[in-house]
Amino acid sequence: MTDEVPDEGQSGNEPEMSDSLKAFGEVVKAFRKRAGLTQERFAPMVGYSVPTVASIEQGRRLPPVAFVDRAEEVLDAFGTIRGAAKHVARKPGLAKWFRQWARLEADAATLYTYENRLVPGLLQTPAYAKTLFEKQIPALGDEEIESRLIARVERKKLLTDRPHTIYSFIVEEHVLRRQVGGPGVMREQAAHILDISARRNIDLQIMPQTRGHHSGLDGPMRLLETPENKWYAYCEGQENGLLISDPKVVSILQKRYARMRAQALSFEESVSLLREMRGAP
Repeated sequence: MTDEVPDEGQSGNEPEMSDSLKAFGEVVKAFRKRAGLTQERFAPMVGYSVPTVASIEQGRRLPPVAFVDRAEEVLDAFGTIRGAAKHVARKPGLAKWFRQWARLEADAATLYTYENRLVPGLLQTPAYAKTLFEKQIPALGDEEIESRLIARVERKKLLTDRPHTIYSFIVEEHVLRRQVGGPGVMREQAAHILDISARRNIDLQIMPQTRGHHSGLDGPMRLLETPENKWYAYCEGQENGLLISDPKVVSILQKRYARMRAQALSFEESVSLLREMRGAP
């Protein structure tokens, strides 16, 4: 079936609360200290990095499902951590229709992204993201812009905190040539993508403007494999998102993505084009 992200009874423009995230973090921290563990000792026991554990305990990051289960077992928390996780309903700075995908994304074994509108969030620089938030309609207040920037920066840590996750990005060339924020911002954006794509678990391909028809013309898509090897897809519109779990639909999107990888520039060609966009370092 296809599952729309559930409405949490909150309009997209209302401020999002972070109290439940902070409360969950305090619960984890209390049980960790009760067990006599530092964050450095606790992190490898639950399979996450120290910065990730710190972000969760500070209420700045949505706890992945696997983290909740492992923390519960490692800390022998009498069901308290799992119980507290049930009340973590909101994440500061994330659109309500995106939160369900964000929870899956945080623990993904494989993540594929095709984008034809803007630079994928995981690859955006703060300057690029800030431009998008500042130009949004309806206009956002300063606090909401700051909240969204913090959430974007935290989410980007997935690329460095999860070195065993396989990431693939296919981005339309015109997206990287659009002067969002001006030439300086886009040069910095190109340089950032070059830096991040040097990591061995990240593959970047550019769909060239000279390519006529290709398999992604129906719109942007994301594909995700969980640690249990279950695949999901996600498609997003202007004010909504659709999480897809139907294996038949997911399989169709996987086939389209696989064809796009053959239709896009190779990694080496993409890097060469990005260097041209960036100009002299």
